[in-house]
Amino acid sequence: MEDKKTITPFMKQCFVTAAVGLNILSFACIVGFPAILLPQLKEADSIIPLTKAAESWIASSLALSLLAGNLIATHIVEGLGRKTAHYIISVIALIGWYITILATSVEALIAGRILSGISGGLLSVLRSVLIGEYTSPRNRGAFLTTVSLCQAFGIFFVHLVGSLLSWQKTALICVFFPFISLIMIIYTPESPSWLLTKGRYDECRSVFRWLRGFEEDQELEEMIRARKLFNKEAVKKNKTNRFAQLLKIIKKREFYKPIMIMIHMNTLMQFSGGTTMASYSTVILGLLMGPNVNVHFWMVFLDTQRIIFNTIAVYVINRVKRRLMVLFTGVLSVASHFAIAIYVYCRLHGWEYDAVWLPALLINLQFFTVAMGTLPMPQVIGGEVFPLEYRSLGSTISLTASAAIMFLSLKSFPSLIDSVGLYGTYTIYAVILLVNLIIVLILLPETKGKTLQQIEDEFRGQPSTFEELESRLSLQSNPVGIFKKEMSERRPSSSVLL
Repeated sequence: MEDKKTITPFMKQCFVTAAVGLNILSFACIVGFPAILLPQLKEADSIIPLTKAAESWIASSLALSLLAGNLIATHIVEGLGRKTAHYIISVIALIGWYITILATSVEALIAGRILSGISGGLLSVLRSVLIGEYTSPRNRGAFLTTVSLCQAFGIFFVHLVGSLLSWQKTALICVFFPFISLIMIIYTPESPSWLLTKGRYDECRSVFRWLRGFEEDQELEEMIRARKLFNKEAVKKNKTNRFAQLLKIIKKREFYKPIMIMIHMNTLMQFSGGTTMASYSTVILGLLMGPNVNVHFWMVFLDTQRIIFNTIAVYVINRVKRRLMVLFTGVLSVASHFAIAIYVYCRLHGWEYDAVWLPALLINLQFFTVAMGTLPMPQVIGGEVFPLEYRSLGSTISLTASAAIMFLSLKSFPSLIDSVGLYGTYTIYAVILLVNLIIVLILLPETKGKTLQQIEDEFRGQPSTFEELESRLSLQSNPVGIFKKEMSERRPSSSVLL
């Protein structure tokens, strides 16, 4: 009885969010792990010999398996349930870390990272679903901001610990994140939304009230009534050709335009420096700042800066227009890349000025743009530009594209450094950033302060019919919205606007 009085619904929501956050921390450690692993493998007494090809595969194999995890995530999350999917994520992450700890070959390291990538791919789909379904709308925005903060802190943590300890001991410490999460998952309930889709209404009520208390019972009963209505209508429906339905969706401007925007936004994110610096920071800092600087100090310093500016970005992004934020951080990112390329080129061709403050300023400027814009903005815009009824499909395509671009950037980086040097690599990246920034600014409408319906209408080119407007009265995807949308599409007056 005392438990019910002392443990508030908010504390319970914090608990279930923390279980998700620990797995996000674990995956962020995996992303940043090559930065401390690869330099140690290059040492003379390393037990694992390292070639250039092996170096690039260790860093980039994560992205390929991340892609695989993204593709199978929906089937696991929807078929087995949120809690079971969370168990699977933690167990796969644990196995991946243990293989890494015990690795005595490059193949074993790659196998460990592949498993970690599959876990991360599942997590990238599940994390927002879990936080969104477990938490109250009053706290949901704050809880969702913990995703980017956990990512930044995880990279900082692994770089800090890896600067002091061997890569095996660092991996041994990191394994505790998914292990503790696994223990916490035991004490978290199944998602009330998933229980609802399976017709387990009594369990849904019990879990919903455990998480939210009794103050939001009206929302609970509306959800249950809506689901029953949807299930009743679904029995009457004839099966449709899924391929034809998918083709119909792809042809809609309100679907393919957001997809194009997100592909270019993800390209901006992956080539702006956050991805390559997480994995190759010691290499980049050594080439940029010279062999005499303490690269581990600067690596941890930049990670600390990233956490600080990620936190500030949560405040700033909510108050500044989206296009302005993309323009400002995008232009600054392009400028910092060109400036670094020019500085390195000049130093290699006779310029004798080698004061450390100048390259330090340039790399800090690059990291500022990553933390403030090129990393968080794709997540913000991705949550706004997709129509509600296509959000799951659009998010899957967006995450898949992001993983593919991540693999390309990580796999090609060592080869670019060998062939054109750091200045050539940064010049290529600057051109890629500039082209994608221009395309995004051409395609992206201003979304701040607009409803999801207004944004969709802008992509579509004209407002929706009355029936379509009815289907999107709620900002959250729900059975009522789906039901009304399907009913409206049956009426002759509700023609699809292309």
